[in-house]
Amino acid sequence: MKKMLWKCFICCVSGKKQEKRHSRDYPWETYTLKDLLHATNNFHNDNKIGEGGFGSVYWGRTSKGNEIAVKRLKAMSAKAEMEFAVEVEILGRVRHKNLLGLRGFYAGGDERLIVYDYMPNHSLITHLHGQLAADCLLDWPRRMSIAIGSAEGLAYLHHDANPHIIHRDIKASNVLLDTEFEAKVADFGFAKLIPDGVTHLTTRVKGTLGYLAPEYAMWGKVSESCDIYSFGVLLLEIISARKPLEKLPGGVKRDIVQWVTPYVQKGVFDHIADPRLKGKFNRDQLRSVVLIALRCTDSNPENRPSMVEVVDWLKGGVGRRTKEITGAEDMVDEEDEDNDDNDTNFERCRMEQSNFRRRRT
Repeated sequence: MKKMLWKCFICCVSGKKQEKRHSRDYPWETYTLKDLLHATNNFHNDNKIGEGGFGSVYWGRTSKGNEIAVKRLKAMSAKAEMEFAVEVEILGRVRHKNLLGLRGFYAGGDERLIVYDYMPNHSLITHLHGQLAADCLLDWPRRMSIAIGSAEGLAYLHHDANPHIIHRDIKASNVLLDTEFEAKVADFGFAKLIPDGVTHLTTRVKGTLGYLAPEYAMWGKVSESCDIYSFGVLLLEIISARKPLEKLPGGVKRDIVQWVTPYVQKGVFDHIADPRLKGKFNRDQLRSVVLIALRCTDSNPENRPSMVEVVDWLKGGVGRRTKEITGAEDMVDEEDEDNDDNDTNFERCRMEQSNFRRRRT
């Protein structure tokens, strides 16, 4: 696996002959360092739209007038080069409406740059916990659409990509939103390619606390089921706007599954919904999505559904009787089973978006 990725990386940074071969194999655009410096105003701080352990992401506009996002790796090391090679290799393979595609890249000297389409509605995390949270742009239908879109992107990685791909870092900051709030799963720097016939790998733990499956966090055992666990956490986060991991008084930490479980046991699903929705959500859908999330976050990976099943439940199963879509119904008190059956009329939350991007010259 590593040899294949290093071979890809060598092709990325070597001479013109290899560049021509790549441009024929993949529909990537060719960028020079000068192009990307000009597009991002020399990676000016005013153009920065994201930052993480890998480096920074900058907004830019090409000479053709196209808006782009440029990921600039922080420092050159064997680890950074490997993550760059992994992401370029995987993004070159995948084509799906719910995956952030690769526009191009630049590799030369000490610079490793990856170019994507710019997502004007930023990441899901900015709407749940960040600068756009107060604007409440995510009404219930949008949240359901984002959940379904993210699930479809993951299902493609697990079942349709060849070889199959495990993302390993599913979280709210890695779900981007386009103009229509369509979900785009992004950031494949930690992803793993899974050859046919291989059910799991043992590897160093990567990812984000609060989203990690127990068997992965403890033993480094990674499989598609790890992504499914992370997606279950993400589902709960989407509908509740609670953080995956919160610190309680005394320094005790509680994850979102522990937080939601007592409400499910009592059948008081309304307490789980984001208060900013002000009751404007479909209660049948809320109940179904919570129970799907609990199936995804089962402590036993063998009990978790596949992403194909999750997509089916979210698309066709939302509104279907709980017992037909999940085995988690035994957590709900029978006396509360028929509560909140009526749908609510959907109204959009306040639509005036704050001025998130700084003025650019």
